[in-house]
Amino acid sequence: MNLVLNRRQALLAGVGAVAAASGMAGASAPALAAADDASAAILEFTGGAEPTMGRVMLDVPEIAENGNTVPMNVFVDSPMTDGDYVAEVLIVADGNPRPGVATFHFSPMSGRAQANTRIRLAGTQNVIAVAKMSDGSVFMDKKEVKVTIGGCGG
Repeated sequence: MNLVLNRRQALLAGVGAVAAASGMAGASAPALAAADDASAAILEFTGGAEPTMGRVMLDVPEIAENGNTVPMNVFVDSPMTDGDYVAEVLIVADGNPRPGVATFHFSPMSGRAQANTRIRLAGTQNVIAVAKMSDGSVFMDKKEVKVTIGGCGG
């Protein structure tokens, strides 16, 4: 049997092979972050400084019925003057495939260091807010959010 493919058939066979290979690679292992990924993101953000608990107030629900849209508020206690202000706030979710959720940038002109948004969580996990101050000090707050599936548990 002599098998001869025309150009179109060869191209379609190649595309099919690539699609099959990429689909199998994605199905082999779920993309879950390790707690080490979150720690590494925080370490990179702080430049190696150890965050201190305090000055940061993270407001997230204890139970979220829908992990696709979890409300989050963060506030950092600071006078927001030229000499003492919040420079950045990093939000990390330690169970997401990519733990870095958001980074907020502030200046003395911001008036106050406060932000709110909705975040996406892959499941029950810790949400961590880390604030970097203008003097290089870093502060944090951490809350666990239990994500349920359709409000039934999980």
